Amino acid sequence: MAFDEYTQFDGMGIADLIKKGEISPYEVLEEAITRTERINPKINAVITKMYDEAKRLIEQGLPEAPFKGVPIMLKDILQLYRGVRYTLGSKLFKDYVPDIDSEYVKRLKKAGFVIMGKTNVPEFGLMGVTEPEFFGPARNPWNLEHTPGGSSGGSAAAVSAGLVPIATGNDGGGSIRIPSSCCGLFGLKPSRGRTPNGPTEGEVWMGLVVQHVITRSVRDSAMVLDLTHGADVGSPYEIKEPNYSYYEAIQTPPERLRIAFSVDMPLGGKLHPACRSAVLKTAQLLEDLGHIVEEAKPELSFEELAQSYIVGMFGEVNFFLKRAEKLLNRRVKRGDVEDTTWLIARIGEAVPIWKASWAKFVWDSAARTMGQFHQRYDLYMTPTMSYPPAKIGELTPSDVERKVVALIESLRVEKLSIVVKNFEKLAYRQLSRMPFTQLANQTGQPAMSVPLYMTKNSNLPIGVHFMAKFGDEVTLLKLAAQLEKAKPWFDRMPKI
Repeated sequence: MAFDEYTQFDGMGIADLIKKGEISPYEVLEEAITRTERINPKINAVITKMYDEAKRLIEQGLPEAPFKGVPIMLKDILQLYRGVRYTLGSKLFKDYVPDIDSEYVKRLKKAGFVIMGKTNVPEFGLMGVTEPEFFGPARNPWNLEHTPGGSSGGSAAAVSAGLVPIATGNDGGGSIRIPSSCCGLFGLKPSRGRTPNGPTEGEVWMGLVVQHVITRSVRDSAMVLDLTHGADVGSPYEIKEPNYSYYEAIQTPPERLRIAFSVDMPLGGKLHPACRSAVLKTAQLLEDLGHIVEEAKPELSFEELAQSYIVGMFGEVNFFLKRAEKLLNRRVKRGDVEDTTWLIARIGEAVPIWKASWAKFVWDSAARTMGQFHQRYDLYMTPTMSYPPAKIGELTPSDVERKVVALIESLRVEKLSIVVKNFEKLAYRQLSRMPFTQLANQTGQPAMSVPLYMTKNSNLPIGVHFMAKFGDEVTLLKLAAQLEKAKPWFDRMPKI
């Protein structure tokens, strides 16, 4: 395979070439390694190379499966690989090596994938940009001065730049969909419980987080979901299985859908004209395809939803650092993690325990509201983000904010409550750029970002976001395949 041919194929296309004997898994892997070695220094997407392990997988014999021999990269959060360091984007875990594979990784191996590296993430996946202090920022292949988003930013950058056709992600507030939007890719967040988190996790972040992949083609995403979905042993959820495969589903267009859309900002502020235009143009495209499109939105308190999301983050980060102490068998100190992470954990100590129950109540109430909303509408469409990809450093804490963190460190726990509201303002600054995606995590619904448009001046990707009723990935994937055919994006790649 010539160097410039590799990116002409999605994962299933590469697998088909291997199946026909036109190319071997070794040749594909060498092509992926060549591209990674040439391009990764520019984008810093891959932080752990697994080339020898990838060759070992091929040597020991790959299963006869749909993705036999296709290279893939893992997001370095929640996806454990035995014998390979697991950092979560933090120097705290720089030397931590798990002795098991996660269930999701096991299913990827059974699907025939050749796992060749781990991708860059913000520390513990807390940010919507990928700029960890320990590894340095990942960069957007479309414009190296801009972020690829987060927290699956390294995965999105790797796929967008053509290092691999598919990379894994997980999504607790938009972490698949946000980087997919930033990098011009297709990103599906499945329903809560659709894919496994075991064996070390049950609910992750009180049920916010779910595993899947970032891809260039819809069919790759559908086929991966076919091969990875379903509860594992001890899973807290086991949701209804589809009547047929997701891949089979996308072979036929959806029936006429009723789709609601909104370009209102959930938390106030201004929506970038390019993001507004993308939704309005998509609404027209959907009508041209025969769907019914109406401007409407659910009756929800988005401010309350944002506050409950932030409260959940406080508690989860505090608890995770306590878990880390047991895993690493030592005390975690301030210097072990980034200042913002330490601040979030400290505030988590001051948040009353009833607040966690309140947060879950808010999410469950929103799920009821969305259930009623979907009695009328099949899908709910918004921008994926309120602005195009931010510049590197634009959304990280300023020097003043870092000094505030240092001051707060000197306060006793009972005094921390006085700064919670000030920190919420910092969190809102992040959420104001990406206020549309968290709802699907809080309600557990499936959602996707579809890469339909680009900005005119800066030539950066703009994603359009869709939510479906709980458990209905089929409708999302069928529509995505229809949009992919009507307005193709696969051949649109950055020049890097």
